[in-house]
Amino acid sequence: MEISSKNTGFEGLVVMGKAGGIKARADKLANAAYPWAEEIANSISHGIGLIFGIVGLVLLLVQAVDTGAGATAIASYSLYGGSMILLYLASTLYHAIPHQKAKYWLKKFDHCAIYLLIAGTYTPFLLVGLDSPLARGLMAVIWGMALFGVIFKLAFAHRFEALSLVTYLTMGWLSLIVIYQLATRLDIGGVTLLAVGGVVYSLGVIFYASKRWRFGHAIWHAFVLGGSVCHFMAIYLYV
Repeated sequence: MEISSKNTGFEGLVVMGKAGGIKARADKLANAAYPWAEEIANSISHGIGLIFGIVGLVLLLVQAVDTGAGATAIASYSLYGGSMILLYLASTLYHAIPHQKAKYWLKKFDHCAIYLLIAGTYTPFLLVGLDSPLARGLMAVIWGMALFGVIFKLAFAHRFEALSLVTYLTMGWLSLIVIYQLATRLDIGGVTLLAVGGVVYSLGVIFYASKRWRFGHAIWHAFVLGGSVCHFMAIYLYV
C-alpha cells in the first residue's frame, strides 16, 4: 500500500507536470495571437482577398478560353489563381479560427502559401508573356526556391522569420533578371503594374516585420491585396 501510494503520487506529479507544460505552450501561443479586434480586421482583409482571387481566376480562365490562348496559358493562369486563392484562404482561416492548435498549423500553411504565390505569380509572365530560355531557367529557379521554402517552413515552423522575409523579397526581385525582356514584350502599362506591385509588396513588409503599430498586420494585409491587384491587372490586361 505504501509503495502503491508513492507510485500514485509520483504518477500524479508527472501528469500535473505534463498538464502544466501543455498549458504553458498554449498560453504562449495565445499570447502570441493578435487581439480579437485586430484578428477580425485581419480575417476580413484577406477574406476580401479570397473573393478577389476566386473572381480573378474565373476572369483569367474565361479570357483564355475566349481568345484561344492554349493549354500553357490555361495551366499558367490556373496555377497563378490557385496559389492566390490558397494564400488568402490559409490566411483568412488562420486569423478567423481561435483554436490554438489549428492556428499553429494554419500559420505554417499561410507562410508556405507565400512562397507558392510568389512562384505562381511569376508563372504567367515567364511562360506566357516571355517563354524564352532565360524565362524558363528563371522559372525553374523560382519554383525550386518555393518548394525549398515550403519544406523549410514545415520543418522549422515559425523559426528564422528574418531569413524567410529575405527569401520572399529575394524571390520577388529576381524578376529584374528578365526586366529587359518584359519591357520589350509587354506594354509600358504592364511593366508599370508589375513594378508597382513589387514595390507595394515590399513596402508592406515594414508593417509585417514591425509589431509597434496597432492593426499593423491588417495594414500589411492591405499592402498584400494591393500588390495582388496590381499583378493581376498586369496579367489580365497585358500578358
